[in-house]
Amino acid sequence: MSRDARWKALLELLVERGRLDVEEAAAELAVSAATIRRDFDQLAEQQMLVRTRGGAVVHGVSYELPLRYKTARHASEKQRIAKAVADLIAPGEAVGLTGGTTTTEVARALAVRSDLVSGTPALTVVTNALNIGNELAVRPQFKIVLTGGVARPQSYELIGPLADGVLSQITLDVAVLGVVGFDATHGAVAHDEAEAAINRLLCERAERVVVAADSSKLGRRAFARICAADAVDTLVTDTAATPETVRLFEEAGLRVIAV
Repeated sequence: MSRDARWKALLELLVERGRLDVEEAAAELAVSAATIRRDFDQLAEQQMLVRTRGGAVVHGVSYELPLRYKTARHASEKQRIAKAVADLIAPGEAVGLTGGTTTTEVARALAVRSDLVSGTPALTVVTNALNIGNELAVRPQFKIVLTGGVARPQSYELIGPLADGVLSQITLDVAVLGVVGFDATHGAVAHDEAEAAINRLLCERAERVVVAADSSKLGRRAFARICAADAVDTLVTDTAATPETVRLFEEAGLRVIAV
C-alpha cells in the first residue's frame, strides 16, 4: 500500500471512529506499528490530526476531512447513485452541481452518457466546484460555467459574494446537491455556512432539486443548513436506506430513488 493510500485510509478511519491506536491502525492496514507511528507524526505536522500517547484523535467533533484525502468509501453506492442522478437529466438542460465526492461521480456519469456526446450545448453545467469544472472542461459539447468566488481548500468549492453575483444572473433546470447530511425534519446540511449559502442559492435558481446522498448521510445533522427537506424534489440514495428512513422522506413530499 502506498503512503498516499495509507494516509487516506487512516484519515477515513479516524473520522469514523474519532480515535485510533497505533496497534489498532497497524492491524487494520496490515503494516508495521513503526510505519503507523511515522504516518501519525507526519499527518500531525500537517495538522490533519492530533497526536496522542499511543495513537491519534481528530481535531474536534465537527472535523471535516478534506476532499483530497477522501477515499472510495461507499464507492460502489456513490457510482450507482451518480448514474441514477445522471439519468434524471435531459439533454440540453442547465444543471447545477455542488462540490463533493458523490456530485463528482455525477459529473463523470454525465460525461460518458452516449446521448450527450454532441449538442449545442449537450448540457450547460454550472458549478462552484473547481475539480468538477476541471474534469468537464475537456468535454467540448458541455458548456461549463464556474461561479467564481474564493476557493475553500477542504472541498474545492468556490464561496463568497463573487459566487452570489453569478448565481443571481442565471436559472437552472435542476440542481444536484452533495450533502454532509440529510434529514427529513432538519433538511440538507453542510459543515461550512458559506458553502451552505452557495448551495442554497443553486437550489433557489433551479426548477427542481435533487439530493444525491448515500445512506450513511441520511438522518445526519451538521452545523450549516442548506435547505429544508420540502425544498427538495428527489432523493437518490442506495438500497441500504431503511424503510423507515425512506418513509419519512416520502411523507415530507420527496420522491425517493434507492439504487
